[in-house]
This record gives sequence, C-alpha cells and structure tokens, in this order.
Amino acid sequence: MIRACENMLVPINKIPPEILALIPDFWDTRDTHDRDQDVIALTHVCRAWREIFVSRSSLWTNFNCSGEEKTRVYLERSKSSPIDLSLARTRRMSPKDPFFQIIPHATGRLKSLSVRGLTEDVEVVISHLSHPAPLLERLSIYSYPPSRHDPVLPSALFNGDLSSLRALHLTSVQTELPWRNMVNLTSFTLSHVPREVGQLLDFFESVPQLEAIEINFSILTTCAQNGRVVSLECLKTMHIKNGNRNSSRPSALLDHLLIPVGAKLEIEAAPLGSLIGEHLPRSLDNLKNFANFTTIRLNYLDMEFSGPNGQVRITLWTDRVNPTKSKLESLAGLDTSKAERFEFVNGEFPSEEPLYQALLPMKDLRTLRLSTCVSRGVLIRALQPSTSSSEVMVCPKLEEIVLVPYPSCFGKDEFNITSIIEMAAARASRGGKLKTVRIFFRSGARFDVSELTELRKHVWNVECRQMV
Repeated sequence: MIRACENMLVPINKIPPEILALIPDFWDTRDTHDRDQDVIALTHVCRAWREIFVSRSSLWTNFNCSGEEKTRVYLERSKSSPIDLSLARTRRMSPKDPFFQIIPHATGRLKSLSVRGLTEDVEVVISHLSHPAPLLERLSIYSYPPSRHDPVLPSALFNGDLSSLRALHLTSVQTELPWRNMVNLTSFTLSHVPREVGQLLDFFESVPQLEAIEINFSILTTCAQNGRVVSLECLKTMHIKNGNRNSSRPSALLDHLLIPVGAKLEIEAAPLGSLIGEHLPRSLDNLKNFANFTTIRLNYLDMEFSGPNGQVRITLWTDRVNPTKSKLESLAGLDTSKAERFEFVNGEFPSEEPLYQALLPMKDLRTLRLSTCVSRGVLIRALQPSTSSSEVMVCPKLEEIVLVPYPSCFGKDEFNITSIIEMAAARASRGGKLKTVRIFFRSGARFDVSELTELRKHVWNVECRQMV
C-alpha cells in the first residue's frame, strides 16, 4: 500500500493516462528501432502502463504476419481500427502462413497493403484480395524475379472498387488498368506499361489528382489518336524509364501529355542513337515546365534543364566514346536564349566549333562552370571573341567563369592562365568584361603570381581556392 502511494508521487505517474498514451505518436520516425518492439516494451513497465497502452487500439495496427501468436494478439488489440499490413517473403509461403488466416477477417479494415514475394506466392495472395477494402489508401505489390509470366491484377481486385486509393505501386505485375474510379490517387508506379498507349491515357484521365508517376516504358503496338492530349494538372514528378533498346521512344507517350508548370520530368533513355529531341514530344508546347529554363547542366550521361517552370532531366545510356558532342548538337533544337547558367560535368570537348555553336544562342548567360572536364582550353578559345567588330561575341552578358580541375591533372597542367588572360582581355576590349573568375585547385598546384596579377587587370574579381 505504501509502495503504491509512493509510485503515485513519481512525476511521470502524474501524467493523465490519455496523455501518456500519446507518447508513441511523438517518436522520431527516422529512428531505425523496431517500433513494434518499442510498443511492447512500454507494456512491460508496470501494470498501469500495460493497461493504458494495450487499450489503445491504434498502437497495434502494424501487421507483418511474422508469427501466428503475434498476429492473433495484434488482431485482438487493434479491435476495429484500420490496419497497415506488410507481407515480405523470400521463400515459398506455407498454406498456414498467418497472412491467409488474417486476410478474410481484415480486408475491410485495410488502410495499407504491401506485398513482396516470389511470383507464385504473389499470384496466390492476389487471389485472396477479392473482398471490398473501402479504407485502403496505399497498395504496393512487388513480385520477383521479373519474368514474362508476372502476376496479373484482375479487374475484380477488391471487388473492383479502388476509389479510396491514394498510392498504387506495381512492380513486375501486369495490369490492363481497368479501373476508372480512382479519383483520389496521387502516386502511381507501373513496370508493365500496356502496349496500347490509349489505355494509359484513359487511366490518366480518370485520376485527376495524380502528383507522382513512375513508369517503365515498353514497346507500343497501338498509338493514341492524333491530337489527343491529356492534362496532368496536379503532376509534381514524372519518371519514365526506357532502358530497353527495342522499346518505343518516350515521345510516343509525351506527345499526348500536358506536363504543367512546376513539374519535374525525368527520362532514362537507351540507346543514344539520335538527338535528344526525339526523346521529347514533337511539340514542346506539351511541356509547360520546359519553357523559360534558365539553367542547363550537362553531365557525362545526364542533360538537365531547370528554371522557374520546373525541371527536365534526361539520362542517355550510351557506349559512345564522347557523347558530349551529341549533347551539344542536341541543344541546337532547343530555345536556350533565356539560359543564365551553363554547367559541364565530366565532359570532354572534341573541338571548339560544336561548343561555340551551342553557346552562341545563349545571349543571357551569366555563369559558366566546368567541373572535372578535360579539354578546358577548347572552352577558353570558344569564349574568346575575334578582333573583328562585326563578329558577334558569344555570351555577351557572361559575368562568371568557374573552373574545377580534372582529377587526373596535376600541377601547372591543371590550368593555362595565359589562355584565360588572353580570353578575358579580348572580351574586355569588346565591352564584355568578366566580373568573376573562380579557379579551384588541389594541393600541389602552382600559380605564377604575375599571371594572376595580369588576369586581375581584365576581371573585376579573381579567386583561387584550394579544393577540400
């Protein structure tokens, strides 16, 4: 009796039960600890705590069907609360798997369902998902290994009613997208795109709230009606993966989609057998997020365009020795007049002519950055105007040049300051004086002080920084 009274005086026991029961709601979700184990630990502190936490049904709604007894206890303690069910199996499932015991009684309570397993098991699991699931918000199905006989989602899945879904992620699962009542869907992943692009367009028209799309593009056998355009008004991100050499071009789909301002579009395309324009819609009017881009970034495999309207990134898998030339030529088909920043990463310039032609339309360019690129001298020569006043000076508004050394270069070979001085002097004589030249160097690099002094005569600010 005395000990019970002493326990009542402990500060934590003065917290009202309804407040104490909310403690798990404020756990750091980034913590790698097992949440289930932490909840169970709370019930072992004392009898009072056990009663408090066992009676809160929402704490017992995360099912992984890892054991028959645990599943039974969770099912009992969760009462009628919506549940999150995660099923991950690396081996063949047994007919006595707890999943098969719980699903007939819990389908109507499903809030989220994640299934990951062997193809044969996933097919069996899908066959048990025919009852209505009016609370289901998230459905993720992943079967492995991928094959031609991947599981097929029937139209009678959850009795054909998926109107409550907000996220649908299907990997190595086939579907003809028969559902037309998914008005709440915001996130969608599909690895088996139907061969008729019209089916995909019909689906997109029925999901007006869609914000995130990820699809693995395939071979199309039937194209959509000419002139048909589906607007994805709420789209924030779209990722199209086209890694198969025999697959149709992403443009076959993008020709019929209106990508809104602010959206991010990512395309993985293979191979690079043509100019970049063939991977984009024939009419760039479809890409509202592509207009007025102000930044261009060319990596060895990536081309990235970004600005106030959004971002477009295209990854070009190629076995060419020097894909930089193809990318520079690709820019000729795009409006780069509003670009203010141009960055090369891991590139190699074969000659100054393609680079000169790519830079010439960039009349608003302010910043040019070379990161770990070889043949930097080609860039310097492309920026150096001729003595003829009748010749147009490339990038007349250029204010800043940033040079980052290539890893295999050492010492004085990292930069040729003399060529930079000549370029800066020529630009200054034509009224294009640079404001800043930033040169990053690694330990061991040597610069002639007199050369840096000479460079500062033609550039407002010259900075040399050692790379960390």
